[in-house]
Amino acid sequence: MGQVVDRTTFSRRDRQRYRIKVQRCLDTLGDLLSSYPFSDTEPMTGVEIEFNLVDPELAPSLNGSDVLDTINSGEWQTELGRWNLELNLPPRPLPGDQWRQLEHELLDLLAGAGAKAGDLRTQLVMIGILPTLDPGHMTAEAISPEDRYEALNDQMLNARGEPIRIDIAGCSPEERVNADFDTIIPEAACTSMQLHLQVSPANFGRYWNAAQCLAGVQLGLGSNSPFLLGSQLWSETRIPLFEQSCDVRTPEFHNQGVRPRVWFGERWIDSVLDLFSENARYFPALMPLTSDVDPATQMRDKGFPDLPELTLHNGTIWRWNRPIYDSTGDTPHVRLENRVLPAGPTTVDMVANALFFYGLLRTLVEADQQLWRSVSFEAARENFQTAAKHGMHAPLYWPGTGWVLPDELALRKLLPLAHEGLARWGVSGAVCDRYLTVLERRCVTRQTGSSWQIDTVAALEARGADRMSALRGMLERYLAHSTANQPVHTWEIPG
Repeated sequence: MGQVVDRTTFSRRDRQRYRIKVQRCLDTLGDLLSSYPFSDTEPMTGVEIEFNLVDPELAPSLNGSDVLDTINSGEWQTELGRWNLELNLPPRPLPGDQWRQLEHELLDLLAGAGAKAGDLRTQLVMIGILPTLDPGHMTAEAISPEDRYEALNDQMLNARGEPIRIDIAGCSPEERVNADFDTIIPEAACTSMQLHLQVSPANFGRYWNAAQCLAGVQLGLGSNSPFLLGSQLWSETRIPLFEQSCDVRTPEFHNQGVRPRVWFGERWIDSVLDLFSENARYFPALMPLTSDVDPATQMRDKGFPDLPELTLHNGTIWRWNRPIYDSTGDTPHVRLENRVLPAGPTTVDMVANALFFYGLLRTLVEADQQLWRSVSFEAARENFQTAAKHGMHAPLYWPGTGWVLPDELALRKLLPLAHEGLARWGVSGAVCDRYLTVLERRCVTRQTGSSWQIDTVAALEARGADRMSALRGMLERYLAHSTANQPVHTWEIPG
């Protein structure tokens, strides 16, 4: 939700007008999808990466605004927490060696930003959840001082009517987080990599369905968030943490089956319009800001509408695979936003995760036997939850194979399919080999960012360190490996 918000309170009339306007936008989008000549141009991709900021003691640093001013680049922006920043990389084509260039550009950007942050005694960390967070950091004062965050916090808490409850159980009874928060600041603990792919509206349904099938595999191979507030919880704890920190339902509404705003979904779709229609039907407005522009009139005059109410509403519903409508530039487009993966551990690992996803999407979408016709939606959702809990040790259901672990599934079936899909996109052979080999070696060693964190903390505790000292020691080693851009499968566990 990156729109400018200049109000923090809303009336009943505001909500009524907004609902009418969202429906007007939805009707206009339906007309646009049936009549506008969307082009099938070179596939465009985009990446957003969220970062944590730490001080010299590796605790969260709340100087995000100062670091942002020092970096002084339009590619960087604030996030909900003062210890967060977000990097938005410019869109780029998928074919050729573009993503090899992206790795180099990202390393250069991080080196430059890191040097400037260092002048403020701050380091940038790419990790799903900062392991040195403690309850004392999770306060209202840690929310970034911008109207949109204040409004979002107020509206979500007003909708819920009681504190945010975080209750996540780990691998043993003593490993558990069960706490109430008077703000939505736990959401700021979740830092991710978001992948965008522009697709034609006619193909969007197939791409979204394929992405839903892959969500469990992505988490199984890419988890990087095992610790929260000192406890070892899920392999990708960011999943339940984000779901709970944005849950505006009371327990009673939850028991009634009211849909959550962080949502995997409940069915396969045929069209991008299916998702936007569900948004309008199921979710009340959080930020009911209306413009004076009539979308149908704008479509007649301009050729296509901006649909600000629909896009703002969509930005307050956090699907793990989210539809995006965008009208920046001379033409409108739709794209798939994949929100499944955590940030980190390294630039090379993130590029490998991205290309594995893009390659598999292409192959699955073009397969004669559509995968989602052979598996229930409930099985895809269960794969997602199981992988979030168990990572590389999660038994996943895959049509034609049955129950299989993520590493075995990737080595036997998915890596060759990803290679084939990238070739169809026009990605160079050298790029395919470099990054898919990273995934292959991760599968062979069975070492993800999450498993390395767990094993390293266990090794440091075995030496006599308490949990928080072990977490700081682990994070110190993590930062050194991550900065060196050494893929996570090569990271050693302390002896």
